[in-house]
Amino acid sequence: MERIKTGVYGLDEIINGGFPKESITLVSGPPGSGKSIFAYQFINRGLKEGERCLLISLDRKERKILMQAEEMNFAFKNAVEEGKLRIFYVDVNKRYIYEEIIREITSGAYDRIVIDPITPLAETPFYVKDITLSDDINFIDAEDFSIMNEDIPLKRLHLRYIMDAIESTGCTAVITSEASFDSSGASRDTISEFLADGVIFLNFDPAMDRRKLTVLKMRNTRHTLKTQNIVINNDGIQLMK
Repeated sequence: MERIKTGVYGLDEIINGGFPKESITLVSGPPGSGKSIFAYQFINRGLKEGERCLLISLDRKERKILMQAEEMNFAFKNAVEEGKLRIFYVDVNKRYIYEEIIREITSGAYDRIVIDPITPLAETPFYVKDITLSDDINFIDAEDFSIMNEDIPLKRLHLRYIMDAIESTGCTAVITSEASFDSSGASRDTISEFLADGVIFLNFDPAMDRRKLTVLKMRNTRHTLKTQNIVINNDGIQLMK
């Protein structure tokens, strides 16, 4: 199986060389655990490989992303100017945001896609004006989008819809999700971990002053379930040996 380098130092070694190509990996964790940094490293590695990348942000505008990337010596600004990286900020308070996201995902011929974070999409009203965006995306009847339909949870419809769009492109993707400290699931929505091909959970132990990374799931990949100690420095996340 072809593998895609993650860009996170030491991670590829414990997941057989990287993410399976055309997979979707969920990176989840509580606030401050390093989810966005992980996503930026994934994009940065893609740029080094000469790949075309898309970063969809639902909580930070392009200027702030570029500032943080510059602090980590990631050449995002140059990549944007050269057309190798598209940073797409989405205002979740607007209607028909799914149409904007789907058009961007399916029309850009991207090799790597990041959504950071996907959590707000699972918690917003669902508006779809044009359901002919792509023949490769499985749309569900409008009646099924009703919040009153108890057979199909609304959050699952949100997440399945966006993941179908990503899968239709043949790219490799990372999506981040928020998780509370006492969450019963790997994500706040408690659904995306079942839909994703892989799940990586980031956490920290304030008492031990230690950061952690655990590979909970990675399809078609033999991997350890042992929690790995990590550090975050100017170069990003690094697994400790």
